[in-house]
Amino acid sequence: MRYKVIVTSKVLKYIKKLSARDYKIVANALEGLAADPYAGDVKKMKAYDHTFRKRAGNYRIIYEINGDILLVDVLDIGDRKNIYE
Repeated sequence: MRYKVIVTSKVLKYIKKLSARDYKIVANALEGLAADPYAGDVKKMKAYDHTFRKRAGNYRIIYEINGDILLVDVLDIGDRKNIYE
């Protein structure tokens, strides 16, 4: 069963600015979230329930999972240096 991935307009705008190489890395990571949001280099965010981060090259994808309706809501994406600020 595949999850539905929802991407905010802020995240979409950020992704469109990436280089072709980085875009491909992030797009593959987002596709992976649809297949299994718990697989790969994923860690639970300590401060929040149901919130995780996935590593995609030098980028981090912050997202929430609603397992009841198979939904992944991508909250933010950014460079690993400043995503947690």
